[in-house]
Amino acid sequence: MERQVVIIGAGPGGLASAMLLALTGAKVTVLERQDRVGGRSAGFALDGYRFDSGPTFFLYPRILEEIFEACGRRLSDEVDLIRLDPLYRLVFEAGGELRVHAEMKALMAEIARLDPRDAQGLPRFLADNRAKMELFRPILETDFSSPWALASLPMLKALGRLSPQRSVDRDLSRYFQDPRVRLAFSFQSKYLGMSPFRCPSLFTILSFLEHEHGVFHPRGGTEAVMEAMRRVAESLGVTVRLNETVRHIRFQGRRAVGVRTEAGEYPADALVINADFARAMTTLVPDDLRRRWSDARIATKKFSCSTFMLYLGIEGRMEGLDHHTVYLAEDYARNLAEIEDGREMPRRPSIYVQNACVSDPDLAPPGGSTLYILVPVGHQRGHIDWAAEAPGYRRLVLDRLAGFGLTDLERRIRVERVVTPADWDRHFAVHRGATFNLAHSLDQMLHLRPHNRFEDLDGVYLVGGGTHPGSGLPVIFEGARITSRLLASELGLPTPWRSETMGLSGLPKRAVAGGLA
Repeated sequence: MERQVVIIGAGPGGLASAMLLALTGAKVTVLERQDRVGGRSAGFALDGYRFDSGPTFFLYPRILEEIFEACGRRLSDEVDLIRLDPLYRLVFEAGGELRVHAEMKALMAEIARLDPRDAQGLPRFLADNRAKMELFRPILETDFSSPWALASLPMLKALGRLSPQRSVDRDLSRYFQDPRVRLAFSFQSKYLGMSPFRCPSLFTILSFLEHEHGVFHPRGGTEAVMEAMRRVAESLGVTVRLNETVRHIRFQGRRAVGVRTEAGEYPADALVINADFARAMTTLVPDDLRRRWSDARIATKKFSCSTFMLYLGIEGRMEGLDHHTVYLAEDYARNLAEIEDGREMPRRPSIYVQNACVSDPDLAPPGGSTLYILVPVGHQRGHIDWAAEAPGYRRLVLDRLAGFGLTDLERRIRVERVVTPADWDRHFAVHRGATFNLAHSLDQMLHLRPHNRFEDLDGVYLVGGGTHPGSGLPVIFEGARITSRLLASELGLPTPWRSETMGLSGLPKRAVAGGLA
């Protein structure tokens, strides 16, 4: 009898899970409340200008390449990934700037302009983090359904090197003395919505991945990757239904047996939740069915920061502005403290600007540009009325960019969209507007994070930034492999993306489906 799997949400994790689960022979249905796939990684258009809603750095494509290969496809045939060099430009309000080049000698020369001593620390940093990544990879691929996984051989081997008690910034001080250089290798903790002064030192691998494997721009934006995943999933028999919000999960005892939308009922032998974890639990699952993750427990958890967004369609090209530029506040520690406190909006914030048309001009009308502007701010705590404050904060951000040299933005704006933490919460169904989900503190990682096979219910699986391994597109794709493997095992289904061709790390040495070498 054909097994039926329902996936709530067509975000990156839901789409990757759909691709893999289609290979098991199950009938897979993806239900997405929005009118497009991608979740926070979806795109949108304003009068001919195209924008990504969320992630703009595309890192470590290896995992997604392997998922495509398992489905008999090549990611490179479906999406044009443009490798960037320089990766990005960092501008320090405290003085100086750094163009982060892909080639190590060029990057060392750039670092030497800030501090000659620190340039010599780069080869050692990369070598140490290469070894750290090899130790971490088996942990990344383990499901941690039980605390006993902490006693596994890979975990025990990794503990000495991972130094979980150290912060990212403290770990980097072993290589770099200049705080600006440490910022260049630690601002990536913002991918997790965390401060480098609190984020566990494990996550120095984020900047390592950029240097070792590159930063890419998918032509057409990150949404092009999401659409490619949808195409492949549908070609394998997956049904993707848009504009269909799940209103109710049907349970028999503690087991999920189906869902209901306004369009009808969908029976399920297994359910994958790719929606925002906290929002889905508190709205779709009765509180009395959840033992570990009750509403009261969720309310005590730490959540990531949010973001204030400006999406601007600009007349003319932005000459001299790199594809990615990060303007780092002079008092970076204070800026982070304001974000974590959340009671006020940061007054001298750091700002990220993407000028994608320098690499991908078709994202705007001829001669135009798209600017994606992101300001990290606190998540929703009820202290800030964003409806009232948004216009003034928009003004502050534009004035601050003018101080960094972008002096003529206002007069060149042709289309605009503003997204606040309240919008992430209300319109995107992100709990508290915490765009990077549950924080990645030591007490919310590995077995202490919601499990891929959700521990409070039967037949329910999780994928996305709210479960293990955590946030960030490559990590979410790995999470989809874990979740799909666990689900298939419970239903007695084959997992053709896993075979004797896999190496010690669990990564395929060659494709296992479709005859691709």
